[in-house]
Amino acid sequence: MPGDWYERGLKVRKEVLTPEYVENALKNVDEFSAPLQEMVTEHCWGWLWNREGLPRKTRSLVNIAMLCVLNRPHELKVHVKAALRSGCTKEENRGVLRQVGVYAGVPAAVDGFRSAREALKAVGA
Repeated sequence: MPGDWYERGLKVRKEVLTPEYVENALKNVDEFSAPLQEMVTEHCWGWLWNREGLPRKTRSLVNIAMLCVLNRPHELKVHVKAALRSGCTKEENRGVLRQVGVYAGVPAAVDGFRSAREALKAVGA
């Protein structure tokens, strides 16, 4: 059974991604996907996002860079929106994507900018 990390993770996950997003993700859980949602909530959002050392804003920018490099446009859009809620500015989002362009390649940055632009437009930023 999920323990304290799960509850702490659920709280942070809702704060960063919005309660609506998280509740929608969890309502679609079935027997097959339940272990993944539990792991994501407990380990990613509970254990990692509750640790000292990096503020949420920095974690968000790191996530944007990694998701862009990994070519994960759906998750990138989610985390671009989340970064705004974590205190990142539109300019900081743009800055991390430029950084991706230099260190990980222009094609990754081009796709990242495309996804980020869609996400920012969706939230009116």
